Amino acid sequence: MLLNFYIYYRVAPTEAARMRAVVDAVQSALRRDTGIQGRLLRRDDDPSTWMEIYEGVTDPPRFEAALERLLAQHGFDGCLAADARRHTERFTLF
Repeated sequence: MLLNFYIYYRVAPTEAARMRAVVDAVQSALRRDTGIQGRLLRRDDDPSTWMEIYEGVTDPPRFEAALERLLAQHGFDGCLAADARRHTERFTLF
C-alpha cells in the first residue's frame, strides 16, 4: 500500500529563511535515504503556514523514522512558531 503524507505547521516569521534551509536539507537527505522526493508549499492566505508533501511512501515506519531523525538533526523545532507543532495526515488511494 502506498501512503501519501501531508504535514503542516506554522513557522515563526523571523525564522522563515532558516526554516526553508532546514526543510531543503531534510528533504534532500530524505530523498537520498528513502527515494521519496518531498514538496514544500506555503498557504496562500497565511504565509506562516507551511506544508510538506511526501507521496508514494511504501515503507511508512522506515520513512517516518528517517524523517524524525533528520528533523532533529537539522534543528527543525527551533524554527516553529511559539505554539506550533507538526500535524501529520496520512492518505492512501482507493
